[in-house]
Amino acid sequence: RIRDTARSIFLAAALLHTLNIFFRYFEAGHTPITSIHETISFFAWAIACCHLSFRWRYTVKNSGTFTSIIVLLFMLTAFSAPREILPLPPEMRSWWLPVHASVSIIAAAFLTLAAIGGLMYLLQERELKQKRFGFFFSRLPSLDTLDKLNQHCISIGFPLMTAGMIAGSVWARQIWGGRPWQWNPKIIMSVITWLLYAGLMHQRFTMGWRGRRAAGITIVAF
Repeated sequence: RIRDTARSIFLAAALLHTLNIFFRYFEAGHTPITSIHETISFFAWAIACCHLSFRWRYTVKNSGTFTSIIVLLFMLTAFSAPREILPLPPEMRSWWLPVHASVSIIAAAFLTLAAIGGLMYLLQERELKQKRFGFFFSRLPSLDTLDKLNQHCISIGFPLMTAGMIAGSVWARQIWGGRPWQWNPKIIMSVITWLLYAGLMHQRFTMGWRGRRAAGITIVAF
């Protein structure tokens, strides 16, 4: 009964959050993902929606507990950030803004769920290895279910991440032309992260990687 109530509250919160984003869009006149407050709020909303879409298709016991904590922490962070609407600089007044930024954030949301699944996997595997079935054993899904969660989220999140990076590259070229990226730390970290996920995808689908290794690399990459 508590679980059902919690799911209903989570769904209601996600719907209210969706309305908030729509109102913010009409108030600002652009996709609300340009300030710290807007970006973190949008990220939290994307995580909630990705969780609901997965929960609708699969039964992953108590995954909502972990997801709720992550969403709550992001929302508290967004709440503490300045919320005024600032005018967009000229280079950001482009339809590439919603394409690049929203796709990248939704990709990050799916990869967040993959990392949550990886953490749950490691906790459950530890209980099984120690043969002391304590707090987590009866409350977490099976290892096979968690591995499927990991694979499902990576399979969606990685292509979206790739599309977001390509869109960002095209947009940057339109703004700055052929100017080199000059070892920008954000770009370097993005490429390293992409390579980690690409390696994981390759090992999963060609070498049959599953379980602990896949879960561990997912957490490291995230």
